[in-house]
Amino acid sequence: MHARDRVLITADGLADLLDSSGPPAILDVRWRLDEPDGHAAYLRGHLPGAVYVSLEDELSDHTVEGRGRHPLPSGRTLQQAARRWGIRRGAPVVVYDDWNRAGSARAWWVLTAAGLDSVRILDGGLSAWLAAGHRLQAGPVHPHPGDVTLTQDDLYAGRRATLTAKESGDLTLIDARAPERFRGDVEPIDPVAGHIPGAKNVPSGAVLAPDGTFIGEGALARLLSDSGVDAAAGLGVYCGSGVTAAVAIAALAAAGRDAALYPGSWSEWCSDPNRAVERGP
Repeated sequence: MHARDRVLITADGLADLLDSSGPPAILDVRWRLDEPDGHAAYLRGHLPGAVYVSLEDELSDHTVEGRGRHPLPSGRTLQQAARRWGIRRGAPVVVYDDWNRAGSARAWWVLTAAGLDSVRILDGGLSAWLAAGHRLQAGPVHPHPGDVTLTQDDLYAGRRATLTAKESGDLTLIDARAPERFRGDVEPIDPVAGHIPGAKNVPSGAVLAPDGTFIGEGALARLLSDSGVDAAAGLGVYCGSGVTAAVAIAALAAAGRDAALYPGSWSEWCSDPNRAVERGP
């Protein structure tokens, strides 16, 4: 299977999978910075059989201190949630969202880091599903409880590579935030503006085409080159709090490239006044 097909699934591909003898669990992970709770939108219309997943409450653990605004959950609590969502042992999982692949990429990263093998992102999200002419379903979905077992409890040392603040200088570091936040022109969320010294700016939105699908391998290679990123180097990615960085990591994975996530990202880095801060392009 091509690397892209291991990470992504098209709307028509998902429709075919739903009609098969082994349909997937579908997770609706709507989240955006200005509207972190997507449950109301989910209830108005979602993919058939999709279960709503809260990025804030189920894909993050806000009881963890010192690791940024969206600390990773434990595999133990994630397994309990995954069973509520109806995820079955050996069954595929498809995740989707309606904004810049942020929610679905976070779910993909968290679930695969916890030990699930068959998790794919709906390429293009909800809009791609509608553009392909497929129907929606309204109201809540209550699946039969699943029986999935997650093998990794500590996602900071799980099946996907991660970085600590001390290790951030060991790789070529990509900052996936918007350019104005990278430069330190503005900082609407965190208390300090700027970026980690030496990081290269590749905004997460740049790895998506205008229709919200992930760009191809050639376009991604050009984007990295234009951004000053050595394609042959080991890569680490961060953003504001470890959410949209997963979009860039998914794009790299779809092109056959591995990259480590700095889960705490800028929100963790800038919380320590002893850490250096760079501003400007």
